[in-house]
Amino acid sequence: MPTLKKSTPDFLLILVTLSLLAVGLIMVYSASAVWAEYKFNDSFFFAKRQLLFAGVGVVAMFFIMNIDYWNWRSWAKILVIVCFVLLIAVLIPGVGMERNGSRSWIGVGAFSIQPSEFMKFAMIVFLAKFLTDRQRYITTVKQGLVPSLGLVFLAFALIMLQPDLGTGTVMVGTCVVMIFIAGARIRHFIFLGLMGLAGFVALIASAPYRIQRITSFLDPWSDPQNSGFQIIQSLYAIGPGGLFGLGLGQSRQKFFYLPEPQTDFIFAIISEELGFIGGSFVILLFALLLWRGMRIALGAPDLYGSFLAVGIIAMIAIQVMINIGVVTGLMPVTGITLPFLSYGGSSLTLMLMAVGVLLNVSRYSRY
Repeated sequence: MPTLKKSTPDFLLILVTLSLLAVGLIMVYSASAVWAEYKFNDSFFFAKRQLLFAGVGVVAMFFIMNIDYWNWRSWAKILVIVCFVLLIAVLIPGVGMERNGSRSWIGVGAFSIQPSEFMKFAMIVFLAKFLTDRQRYITTVKQGLVPSLGLVFLAFALIMLQPDLGTGTVMVGTCVVMIFIAGARIRHFIFLGLMGLAGFVALIASAPYRIQRITSFLDPWSDPQNSGFQIIQSLYAIGPGGLFGLGLGQSRQKFFYLPEPQTDFIFAIISEELGFIGGSFVILLFALLLWRGMRIALGAPDLYGSFLAVGIIAMIAIQVMINIGVVTGLMPVTGITLPFLSYGGSSLTLMLMAVGVLLNVSRYSRY
């Protein structure tokens, strides 16, 4: 890599990320206090752990911000191999931990990690390298499209064995965006989209609970005590929030109506307590983050930096759209966290690490 002039990192990106993190810490405590007091006799149980995850993630973010981004290119294969090993290990009884019907975690002492979350990042790093090295072949099927997607769908297959459709969808969607930006032909994507749609329908049809999620998405009140329960309770949280909300800490749905509201459905509690204004403020912060990310990608000094930045921004954007779409009843329920806000160590740490990489690209970006 040629010597490039290094500047200061994007200050607005840092500010927006830390603002989202601060909102997340406050809302994790507000959403989880009742449940934590009941289950662990400590209303700060989830908040303290989230603060620990946030601290580790912020340290990692600032550390990675000072690692020249092109170094990730030489580590890409190692990262992917390690993540594949972890994805296989999590499926082994006695190694993987099962929660809510999914074997997606590996226990590490009192904590656990979710390998599929780190595979999203590893795949971005690897695919950015692949697309840079094979830029001239990306318009071809045999040398460009098929090889680039082969590894992606292998990782997706392992994630689906857990099963974790939500994380797998985010990973595949992120990679498809990167390949499209790299210059793949539209007609190839149309064909790929039709195949993907057929596969998606097959995945849904193969598991009765996924069919229930689709039917409950279309009409949650047809099964209000089972498949439609979460979305109904989410809408009951969002509706009363109105313009200004019920007030911070005043949520009613967190009193054992909305299951574990500090995780996937935290945006419902934000909307209930802080109203349309609070929810819009969170969406505005995400919009600012995506805007800065795209400017960094456009101004990156080389293709690898551009692809890396695009992948990180696509991952965050897709995850935000799916999560908020689920919470507001616009999409079927799936287990996707809201970046920087939902409770969860692996997701939070991964997102902050990814922002660290983006910040390093910004130090060389001309924008």
